[in-house]
Amino acid sequence: MASDEILAVVAGHLCLDIIPDLSQVSVQAARFFAPGTLVEVGPAALSTGGSVSNTGLALIRLGIPTALMGKVGDDPFGMLVRLLLERWGAAESLVVVPGEATSYTVVLSPQGLDRMFLHNPAANDTFCAGDVRYDVVAQARLFHLGYPTLLRRFCVDGGRELAEVFRRAKELGVTTSLDVSLPDPSSPGGRADWRAILNRVMPYVDIFLPNAEEALYMLDRQRYASFREISPQDILPLFTGEDLGRLSDALLGMGGKIIGIKCGERGFYLRTADVSRLRELGKARPGDLPGWASREVWEPTFHVADYAGATGAGDSAIAGFLAAYLRGHAFEQCVRYACAVGAFNVTAPDALSGLRSWDETVAAVDAGWEKNPLEVTGDGWARTQDGLWLGPRDSKG
Repeated sequence: MASDEILAVVAGHLCLDIIPDLSQVSVQAARFFAPGTLVEVGPAALSTGGSVSNTGLALIRLGIPTALMGKVGDDPFGMLVRLLLERWGAAESLVVVPGEATSYTVVLSPQGLDRMFLHNPAANDTFCAGDVRYDVVAQARLFHLGYPTLLRRFCVDGGRELAEVFRRAKELGVTTSLDVSLPDPSSPGGRADWRAILNRVMPYVDIFLPNAEEALYMLDRQRYASFREISPQDILPLFTGEDLGRLSDALLGMGGKIIGIKCGERGFYLRTADVSRLRELGKARPGDLPGWASREVWEPTFHVADYAGATGAGDSAIAGFLAAYLRGHAFEQCVRYACAVGAFNVTAPDALSGLRSWDETVAAVDAGWEKNPLEVTGDGWARTQDGLWLGPRDSKG
């Protein structure tokens, strides 16, 4: 892909996903992991994974020319990753390191149980600011980096390396975007002081797109632990509008301008700064700044009858949001397309097979795709006729 065609760059975590077909497996967790147990499964899907693949290829699928920047070894897994990305014309900006191993993830998603991951970080442990092709970034309108929580160099030294990436990207005039993942608590990413890191990085981040659990883990570890005590399997149902308001207050206070918080089956929360702050958004700044300024909404998900798995659903929702944003769509449309692309994602077990083209996605939304019910608690929240919830800080409410 020639650099003059690029609208977006997606950098950061990249791996090979190995996804056994567990659609016919329905067992309790204790039996599934019992020593000596043999569980017969279906064929395994092999695909590229991580934010670089999931969000980057989804953007390409949605018609946004995108360059991918990740790091792999020259081992067989690395050869597979390059082969899979070459089919999309997206392997040009990868860093290949002789002698290093390539990261991989075994995705376990049995019926009736939440997804589980067995992950080896491998080459991602050495990904750093110097691995980003800033000459390519300079040609784009948007720079997105994903999963610094799984990139060792970005988790240590108070996030100095992560801040350096975003400082350099911001100096090039592009709009910057950041996504994270929930780390293993015993890993460098899990032990890092993410509130301090975000304080250092957010002045250079225009769009921040965590999910609710990740944001709470980073900003309020004590409350996160209390949520986990109440609901060990899934804490997303516990979040109120006030919870997300507090999290977005903190992130805007650190320097963020657009805060999107993914809430799984409960949809997508979006909060923005005022007009003066949005003027700093860079090359991909919206044309209608007043329509984007001081907004707070919560959009429900779309109904899916043929659910197959949630691998990469959050990354796909990000791609839907960014694709609409780069096309200049209105605020409400961007959050709606985020939910639409996320919904298409869960119709297939991997991160990409369920996605549709941009025109097909727009057509599905315009045809009156049914939304799932969403209840938002908290003072000042009100639901509109089309199901969108407006928060107490929303300028249009």
